Amino acid sequence: MNKEELYLAEDNLAAEIEEISEFVFNHAELGSEEFKSCKYLVEKLKEHGFTVTCPYLDLDTAFRAELYCGKGPKVAVLPEYDALPGYGPNKDEVAHACGHNWIAASTLGAALTLAKFKDQINGTIVVIGAPAEETTGGKCDIANRGGYDDIDAALQFHLGAENNMNIMTLAMDSIEFRFQGTASHAAAYPEKGVNALDAVNLMFAGINAMRQQTRNDARVAGIITSGGAACNIIPDYAACQFYIRAKDRAYLEELTQKVINCAKGAELMTGAKLEYFNFENSYDDLVYHDGLRALMRKNLNDLGVTDFVDSDEEASGSSDIGNVSHVCPTVYCELDTGARPKVFAHHETFLKYVHGKMARHTLHTATKALAATALDVFENEPLPEESSLWRLPNVVVSPHNSFVSNGNATRMFTLLYENLKNFIGKSHEEIPARFA
Repeated sequence: MNKEELYLAEDNLAAEIEEISEFVFNHAELGSEEFKSCKYLVEKLKEHGFTVTCPYLDLDTAFRAELYCGKGPKVAVLPEYDALPGYGPNKDEVAHACGHNWIAASTLGAALTLAKFKDQINGTIVVIGAPAEETTGGKCDIANRGGYDDIDAALQFHLGAENNMNIMTLAMDSIEFRFQGTASHAAAYPEKGVNALDAVNLMFAGINAMRQQTRNDARVAGIITSGGAACNIIPDYAACQFYIRAKDRAYLEELTQKVINCAKGAELMTGAKLEYFNFENSYDDLVYHDGLRALMRKNLNDLGVTDFVDSDEEASGSSDIGNVSHVCPTVYCELDTGARPKVFAHHETFLKYVHGKMARHTLHTATKALAATALDVFENEPLPEESSLWRLPNVVVSPHNSFVSNGNATRMFTLLYENLKNFIGKSHEEIPARFA
């Protein structure tokens, strides 16, 4: 099988892939509530011969689908299908303003395309759908529960304002701080109160002072979620939430501790009792896999995508794809919507470019690039001369090393044991020679 055959197969599936995008778009659901989309995607995979586990790892709207094609690598594509609130004329509608319908269609489309060549692939095609990327981060839960441990390569695109192979996602901690004080009449008996809102305000002041000693690639953003009920009552309860982000997990842990220390200082200054906890999953930074990224870029080049933005811009958000990249090799990149002037994710205008005719070109480009890159990862031994792996920068191609493998220690012990048994009580001439 060559790439042209793969692309032709994707063309033949084009209407079905677009149908997937439209269904998910028209059934927009919030994170962890994606029951209609999840069921639809699962049934679609079953129709194409995939074995599906749903729910997956105790997540109601997560699933894992597999199509075994050989003993080679397990290559996973990662659909997302949760939407965002706050759209429509009255800002009360749920909509796919981040294009997760497009992600669902491109990833499933790649899997369905590869499935057409199951007799020619050496490996397992895997589709792992995770809920709530926009909120709690379902991929974090799956990663923490071992759901990506056996994956050899994970692939995903996002639709955006430019073609970018160097997307940076920041590690992030989400922490809620609660202060418990003592209520009292603010005019008659103020001295009998312990003002919880003062603690929150002092915490914010401490964090603002801390910013001078904070790295440029870090972000600390917070809101007050509770601060009292009436001006004549000293608030006995106040709370705030913070997103704390940094370019790498090591610095994030340092920065998070500084934010916590600001809260502890506010507790000491006011006497209000502090408690804090993570209200969402902690996200890790995205770890680039240069080999996978080079393969994806070459496949995009072959498909006519050449105008990449290769800047090292510091501004970024956070995504649970970072947690996946700390577990298994991952490639995550962005395709330009083609909109001019540019439109950005989460803006209402973005909705025009994530489905229908405005999204057809990017959808099929992403689907083909995902399928082609997965095909590059699947084992083809001996490696053919035309393989792009021979020409990738910073890649060493070496023979298999059978010394490091599952069960190796047991086999070595058994061999030594048998040799010792044969050796004891026998002359040199009688010892059978056995070699690993």
